[in-house]
Amino acid sequence: MEHTFFSATVLLILITDPLGNIPLFISALAKVRPERQRAVVLRECLVAFLTLLLFMVFGKHFLAVLRLSDEALRVAGGVILFLIALKMIFPDTGNRIGDEDEHGEPFIVPIAIPLIAGPSAMATVMLIASSNPNRMLEWVGALVISLAVTTVVFLLSTRIRHALGGQVITAMERLMGLVLTAVAIEMLLSGVANYIHHLA
Repeated sequence: MEHTFFSATVLLILITDPLGNIPLFISALAKVRPERQRAVVLRECLVAFLTLLLFMVFGKHFLAVLRLSDEALRVAGGVILFLIALKMIFPDTGNRIGDEDEHGEPFIVPIAIPLIAGPSAMATVMLIASSNPNRMLEWVGALVISLAVTTVVFLLSTRIRHALGGQVITAMERLMGLVLTAVAIEMLLSGVANYIHHLA
């Protein structure tokens, strides 16, 4: 699957799922003083950005050390994205990140990692970067835009939730899950096709 700057940006926004994470984010910040919430949002989004940037830039070397092929990463990434998409479409009723009784100010966990920079996001940035390392500046730009969107959504999370309502946010999350399902299947088929081609 050949990524463009636009497709990479949209994919990263879908993976970080800022709208769908609004309820979890609000829950995680429930015990944080209102005057501290803005600083916490900026800090956590910065940590998430640096984490994903690290995986994006050095992911190829990490794969080389583990002797993993691009095809294996594509298939694994497709499977992970498919599972994430299924959870977006059919959310479970059990505890999710942010449901726990948090005391004090969250630091890195659970907002930066894994709410924003979760395993699926890490696998995705590695996959995007490995698809064409010569366009690394474009991929970093896509990451910057996606994290900027996440930051803005989280800063306005309370207003967005009140304006749209829980049902609209849930509907939008499921719609994004449908799109992500198609992306996951395409990624999976691309990895399998490339692997078969190399065998032939």
